Amino acid sequence: MIRCLALARPAGDPLSEIVAAAGWVPLPCFPTAQVPTGAPCPLPEPDAVILLSPGGARFAELPEGVPVLATGEGTARHLEDHPVHLAPEPTAEGLWALLQDRYPRGGDFLLVRAERTRGWLQEAAGGSPWRLHAWITHAERPTEGFALPACEAVLALSPLQAEVLGPEAPNRLRLGWGERAAAAFARVGYPAHAWCEPRPDALLRLLIALKEEP
Repeated sequence: MIRCLALARPAGDPLSEIVAAAGWVPLPCFPTAQVPTGAPCPLPEPDAVILLSPGGARFAELPEGVPVLATGEGTARHLEDHPVHLAPEPTAEGLWALLQDRYPRGGDFLLVRAERTRGWLQEAAGGSPWRLHAWITHAERPTEGFALPACEAVLALSPLQAEVLGPEAPNRLRLGWGERAAAAFARVGYPAHAWCEPRPDALLRLLIALKEEP
């Protein structure tokens, strides 16, 4: 049986390829959109830039030639003019480990993030030699006139996506990319059927398991 999974990634994106590898058909679907904030850069000459998502890579005009620490290939593909170092796992925790490994003495780092991004990395670095200067370059907003295409399941990649997708998918399989997305489904009255840690390998395992269910 062919199953389509709607997610906010274009065709060919690494996460879409994970969906396909699990035996599902990835269906590009964008319940939210990223909009620029216009905030000025707080640190013009950082030791390095930390990017949490592809959105940051699109909206931030990064200092030329500065090294970039990124979560994964989806973010790195937007950074052709910068030396890029990928986290051992595509999470804030993975970036924290990479930052300490690449810059053991600390320094001043530009943290490019969205308005509603989880603040774990800044909390972890608080009071340490790794001084993070947050630059909120973009914000997530619901897509005006959004309509869910025909599919068997939806994957919310953020809490706001879950809030939009829940009412649109009352009779679809609702999946969360991380516990926060799953909790957001529940807040709007449409609990998630399952969720995974926000890592490609975890999503692959989840989708394979769901594919095998009758």
